[in-house]
Order: sequence, then structure tokens, then C-alpha cells
Amino acid sequence: MTNQRQSGEGNAAAAPIPLQGVKVIELGALIAGPYAAAVLAQFGAEVIKIESPDGGDPLRIWRKLHAGTSLWWYSQSRNKKSVTLNLKDPRARELARRLIERADIVIENFRPGTLEKWGLGWEDLSRIHPSLVMVRVSGYGQSGPYKDRPGFAAIAESMGGLRHVTGYPDRPPVRVGVSLGDTLASLYGVIGALLALHHLKVNGGKGQFIDVALYEAVFGVMESLIPEYSAFGHVRERTGAALPGIVPSNTYRCGDGSYVIIAGNSDGIYKRLMHAIERADLAEDARLARNDGRSQHTQLIDDAISTWTMRHELGQVLAELEAADVPSGRIYTAADIAADPHYRARDMVQKMALPDGFAVEFPGIVPKLSETPGRTKWLGPRLGEHTAEVLATIGIDGRQLEELREQGVV
Repeated sequence: MTNQRQSGEGNAAAAPIPLQGVKVIELGALIAGPYAAAVLAQFGAEVIKIESPDGGDPLRIWRKLHAGTSLWWYSQSRNKKSVTLNLKDPRARELARRLIERADIVIENFRPGTLEKWGLGWEDLSRIHPSLVMVRVSGYGQSGPYKDRPGFAAIAESMGGLRHVTGYPDRPPVRVGVSLGDTLASLYGVIGALLALHHLKVNGGKGQFIDVALYEAVFGVMESLIPEYSAFGHVRERTGAALPGIVPSNTYRCGDGSYVIIAGNSDGIYKRLMHAIERADLAEDARLARNDGRSQHTQLIDDAISTWTMRHELGQVLAELEAADVPSGRIYTAADIAADPHYRARDMVQKMALPDGFAVEFPGIVPKLSETPGRTKWLGPRLGEHTAEVLATIGIDGRQLEELREQGVV
């Protein structure tokens, strides 16, 4: 077991860190902005998270808590430094500016216009720091008729087209079980920040801001949704567990009541699958040789597969399909993930100690870099844990810090 101040990435602690020397100031709260900063922190950036002294990021008390602190907080805020500043106070905003002057990247996810009211918008910051990279994550972006609307992932997933195609056709649309709109926006923010840094440092460019809208992050992964509508007037609908137009790819019930995912997407895999389920006739049927033909006979193929899976338990189904080199898998629960040897072999479930010594398993770091892997140096910090350390870098000594605390500035 690793402790709170150690890496859980095997030999990663001895490896170089790709973003060493990059300083990030994180403004905002909850998921979209902070998750982007978390990714950068896992790969070596110094992330200074600015929180309100009055409770800090609400994520600290979201979902399941241990000793009053969210396990989600510990995971999403690993390697970050927590500094408390009351940004409603002009003295705190001046301290923030001084920190930002020494930073490479600012990440924020306030509603557009909020930072401008505080004198911390892009125009203000770029004047004092021309090479600054600023990632701005919001519901609808920094421009357009909807920019002032409040926006959350649930709305973004709806506007981006995801909710309409998720679920079964005879039931209302459903959500994915995680805040996908937020995390997609976060990843686009990370990509934008790294692109901007490359342009700045390699191409001799200047600083810039990255405008990430939650709904656009969702829309960006919607595949051929709009081209199909534009060309054919086709509106993609909910199709349950099936993958529309890709046959066979579905969820099938087994004889023991379990479910198996089978993806016979390519022509060669389809043939192997049909032989594995003892339907050589369908394997050699010329109508079904290619996907465009199979998509016209989806029910025939799905019925054949279901008839076979219902005769066997899940374990036997998986064993026979693996022997036939057909992509398949069980539907994992959290318990399945925790017990899976492949997750363990790739260090994707890591046991760490919370501040009181309580052992908890956390997700490993993605992606895996061969020479400069990410690492967990510590879990999410206590509120204001690094205030004195960080403000000392801009000349705030212990006496000044105490005065600022008494005045509610930090």
C-alpha cells in the first residue's frame, strides 16, 4: 500500500515528469475545469487550486464521504495544492493576479463574465502576462446567444445530441451513469492547453485562451449524426444496447441470466462468430457477407446469437468466443473491476492511505507513457493546506498571512 505522499505507479517515481516546470492556476469548482487541471497535475504540472475559504470546492462533500471528505475529492484533486482566497475581496484578487503572473496556464469554469467583473478576465490577464494560456470551460462557450445561460453536463449532453440516442426507443432518454459532458470538456481543455503551449514554446507564438463549451465537447464525439441528417434527413434514434448499422453488435442474455456483449463488427469476425455458435449457414450466406447486407437482416442474426447464448452460462459463452477470437465481454460492476487481474496488471487500481491511515483503492492514471508516466504524489489536499507555502512565493510572510486571515481575505 502506498501512503498519501507517494506514487502508486510502480516505478514511476524514479522516471522524469513530462510537465515538470509547468505551473497551473485552477479557478472554479466541481468537475469540468478541475478535472482538466487534475490530468495536468498527474503528469507533473504544479497545480495551485484557488478555493473559497468558506468551505472550498463543493466536490469536497459530494457523494460518498470518509471522515467528512469526499472520496471523489481525494481522487480528482490528487497532486494539487490548495490555496484559499476570497475572490470577492479585491485584495484576494490582487494576490491571484500575482500568482497568475508566474503561471503558464489558468483553468477556469465560471459562468462567462464572472472573471471579467473581478478584473481577472482574458483581456485583463493577457495584458499583464502576454504568454499566458487560459482554458475557459463553460456551458455554452464565451460567445453566442446562449453564453450567459447557466450550463451543466446534463444540459450539455442533451443539447449535444447524446441524450436523444441513449436508452431504448420505447422509453424516455436516459443519462450515462457519470458526468460525461464535464469530463469530455475537461479532456478537450487539456488538449487545447497542450496545443497552445506547443505553439508558444515551439512555434514562437503568443499566449491565447481556449474556449471549451460543454455542449460542443459532447457534440464533438457524436460521429456521423449531423452528416447523416444533412445528406438523408436521417435522425438517429435510441436503439437500446445495439449499435445502429453495425451488425452484429449487441447485448445478449445468457442461460444463467447474465448478459454478454458481443461485437462481430467486421466481416471476418462475423464469420468466426457464426461458426462458433454453430450457424455455418449464416456464415456462408452471401447476403450477410458484408455489413451493409447484415444491417438489413439484423433481427435474423441477433435471434441466432441469442438462441445460442441462452443455451450456455456466461463463462462458457466467453470461453468459446475467446477461443474463436471474437470480441466479447461481461458487463463489469465496480466489484468486477476491483477483482479483475488485467486492471491489477496495468496498475489501474491502486491502494492508498487517506490522512487517517484508512486504506482505499483509487483509479490508476491514464494514459500510460513509456518514458514519462504520470504518478500520484498525494491525494486531494486539505482546504488551504498550501496557502502559506504558495503565498510565500509572492512575498507574503507569516505575519501578513495572519492579518489576511483575520480580515477574511484568505
